[in-house]
Order: sequence, then structure tokens, then C-alpha cells
Amino acid sequence: MLNFIKNFRADEDGAVTVDWVVLTAAIVGLGIAVMSTVGNGTTALGDTISAQLATQTIVSY
Repeated sequence: MLNFIKNFRADEDGAVTVDWVVLTAAIVGLGIAVMSTVGNGTTALGDTISAQLATQTIVSY
């Protein structure tokens, strides 16, 4: 039983998994934060471009 506890304590596979989960969660959280920040600006820009295009007239010669 003592050997099992020593081996379990020395095993680092779980720690590596936790590191990957934390890093992945941080990347996903950062992506969501960027999308929420940039999303409003791109929507407003798209609306402005749409309004400008709607007022344009086509001249045929």
C-alpha cells in the first residue's frame, strides 16, 4: 500500500491534464471576450456600410 501511495504522489499525468484544461479554458475565455468586444463594432460598421450602399444610385449611360 505504501508503494501505491508513493507512485500515486510521483505520477504527474493528472497535473499535465489539469494544465491543458486550464490553458484551453483560458484560450476559449479570451476568444469569447474578444468576440464580444469586437462584435458590437463590426455590427455597427456593417450597418453603416449597408446604409451607405442603400442610398447609392446607379447611373446608366
